[in-house]
Amino acid sequence: MPHPSAPPARPGKPPQAPAPPGDFAWAVPIMRAGYAGRGLVYLLVASLSLWSIWQGGDAKGTEEAMGRLQGGAGFAVLVLIALGMFAYAVWRAVDCIWDLEDYGSDLKGLTARAGMITTGLIHLGLGVLAITVMFGRANDTGKSQMLDRLLAAPGGQAMAGLAGGLTIIAGGYYLHKAWTEGYRGHLKGNPATVHLNMALKAGVAAHGIAIGIIGLLMAQAAFLASRSQAGGLGTAFDWLQDKTYGQILVTLLCLGLLAFALVCFVNAAWRIVPKADDRGIRSLSDMLNAPQPRG
Repeated sequence: MPHPSAPPARPGKPPQAPAPPGDFAWAVPIMRAGYAGRGLVYLLVASLSLWSIWQGGDAKGTEEAMGRLQGGAGFAVLVLIALGMFAYAVWRAVDCIWDLEDYGSDLKGLTARAGMITTGLIHLGLGVLAITVMFGRANDTGKSQMLDRLLAAPGGQAMAGLAGGLTIIAGGYYLHKAWTEGYRGHLKGNPATVHLNMALKAGVAAHGIAIGIIGLLMAQAAFLASRSQAGGLGTAFDWLQDKTYGQILVTLLCLGLLAFALVCFVNAAWRIVPKADDRGIRSLSDMLNAPQPRG
């Protein structure tokens, strides 16, 4: 008979003996700070981009959006972003090493855990970017030189193409996650998460689209051996802007990323960490899948 406080096993995985939740309780505040900082970045980029579009300008990339933060309040926001990004990087490393979200050690689980290290490093870079912006040292030259060296190195084009392909796959993963609503199993079920479910779905999908475009541009840059099309959100916005109805597409993507900021804040407040939280927490998926009483 399973332990009465054991969390339900994931589909296809045998139940495991529960670890005392207090053993990893220290990781939960780090996780919450990380997701809050991540939400702050997307809130900044999406809201500033929408404001710029409203004023007749263009959507802004992450670095440009951070660079718009001025004065004491702007400096404080950059500090919060940097701390949040470092916390998220630590959380991803801790989650990967101790498998706090119970992904397992099969091929699928190890792949997911390897992806945590990648996303952790990306957000670590965003934290460093926030610090360089704080002290007025941010510029695009370093990134451009790194990409130029990569493309010029033996096998560099193949490596850049592989990175682009993996990024496209990551975008597809988020789209699949939105379609299947796979994010629901990681969130606590309560009235707030139930009512926000459609907004969460839209946010995860928009994040997948943005990542997919970035990956596509990375792969294209590798194929052409040119860094001109490679970049982050700002480049993705520019690429969409050049399409038919580009302004509408960019605006819709910014609205979607605003929803993804909400996804991050909801995770900061109500994400379930199986090996750190109390056992038996009802997830959003459990609530939405529960049989409805007949009237």
